Amino acid sequence: MDFAGKRVLVTGGAGFVGSGIVKRLLQLEAEVTILDDFFTGQERNLPAGGACRLVKGTVCDPALVEQCVAGADYVVHAAARNIIISMKNPREDFETNVGGTLNVLMAARKTPVMRVVYTSSASVYGNPLHLPINEDEGVSPLTPYAVSKLSGEHYCTAFYESYGVPVGVVRYSNVYGPNQDPANPYCGVVAKFFEAAMADRPLQIHGDGEQTRDFTYVDDTVEGTLMALASPRSEGQVFNLGTGTETSVNQLATVITETCGRAIEPVHVDRRDIDNIRRRVLNMERARRLLRWLPAVTLREGLRRTLQWYKGRSRTSGDVR
Repeated sequence: MDFAGKRVLVTGGAGFVGSGIVKRLLQLEAEVTILDDFFTGQERNLPAGGACRLVKGTVCDPALVEQCVAGADYVVHAAARNIIISMKNPREDFETNVGGTLNVLMAARKTPVMRVVYTSSASVYGNPLHLPINEDEGVSPLTPYAVSKLSGEHYCTAFYESYGVPVGVVRYSNVYGPNQDPANPYCGVVAKFFEAAMADRPLQIHGDGEQTRDFTYVDDTVEGTLMALASPRSEGQVFNLGTGTETSVNQLATVITETCGRAIEPVHVDRRDIDNIRRRVLNMERARRLLRWLPAVTLREGLRRTLQWYKGRSRTSGDVR
């Protein structure tokens, strides 16, 4: 991945995964521009110094997007409203996730770039017929968020086929790790479980806890995204970025309490309206074959690294548990 001296635009670059992409690009000596409206992103996620420029604004602003894309060699489009916000406000979900993606693609068509990578979600699969899920599995979006992410994928395919925009798609699966802030009401289950365990509170499991997911460490997700950005083989393709390991929420709760050295019994509460997918585990064969990417971090190791980050943050804030 030779990004040294290359100009890379990262939309949503102050978010959880976006900021990880920014940090890795800076390590690779890229010149990074971040476009973020800070709806869920945090400036504290961003690295101090380095060849990094911050533009405060939204992908819903076509003129601003065009201006940012015009100065880029590569684009990672990670800006989105997440699943919880999408359930509360489907119109805002549509305007950001679909309209914002269209703005990025139109700008990339007008000012040619070397490559665009669009970050999508495994939620587009819904409840699959077969496991592990490969990219050719039929899609069945069950939430407004999944619909909007799939719509973005379709726009990427259309712009690749119709206009030759060099765009590829990566589908994320339950990403976790450092910088996933439990204080953010829209964070994932891993951050919420860690927050509870470190405070000696029962972990709240929605439903029976037997629903499964493919939990993916953020560094693996970042690396897969940038390998797609670097490779011409990603153009016109969709790639799963997961681990191939199916883990139930009950199992996750057990491993997190063990990792934290706690003996806490979880409590089961009512399922939520977003808890409508029973099982998920991804097949990464296409990413392995075309991108030479495979995940490197096991769940236990990823959770151990995440715990160290939380402990370091607690020491910095004076809240040592």
